[in-house]
Amino acid sequence: MKKYFDVLKFVPLFKGIEENELSSLLQCLSAKIATFNSGETIFKEGDSAKFVGIVLSGEVQILKDDFYGNRNIVASADQGHLFAESFACADVNVLPINVIAKEDCEIMLIDYNRIITTCPNSCLFHSKLIFNMMKILATKNVALNQKIELASKRTTREKLITYLSTEAKKAGNNSFTIPFNRQELADFLFVDRSAMSSELCKLRDEEIIEFSKNKFKLL
Repeated sequence: MKKYFDVLKFVPLFKGIEENELSSLLQCLSAKIATFNSGETIFKEGDSAKFVGIVLSGEVQILKDDFYGNRNIVASADQGHLFAESFACADVNVLPINVIAKEDCEIMLIDYNRIITTCPNSCLFHSKLIFNMMKILATKNVALNQKIELASKRTTREKLITYLSTEAKKAGNNSFTIPFNRQELADFLFVDRSAMSSELCKLRDEEIIEFSKNKFKLL
């Protein structure tokens, strides 16, 4: 476990917990490490919603498939970020989403009940974990509201401009890189890929944006 400490000390769930406490903490939580190859399923729809995942390396995508097999990207998580915690916290019996490895990755899996339940040893760090988890859930709720705002835009053009503007603000620069290829971006925005590509070209021709693959610049 110690080889992951350089990553874990920056994980929001462990904020305020000293590095010399991490070994005892992870043992108390019965944390496990699992490796997944690119494209492999980490959690599938219908699995028990009891585990929280922490990305130690690589990146994962949270996906939702509709009845007809159309795939939407709900969110992504890279090194140091959590996933599936909202469903565990909500006490949902089974997961309504799929989580796949976007690239080869290492994942730490923790039973959610281990986080929020004080153990027989009365470890002092449990109160910190509960506080940190509440903050993480609140932050994810804000992000979800932003996604709803994006999805509510009526046209592909409006969705693109809103998304790219948000990414520019996040980067603090009018030049930035997005974490999606074209199909993934279309899935994230809930739009048709061909229509989106056409709109991107129009925005470029109107000198509103410049782009090369997943690198963008707002003009």
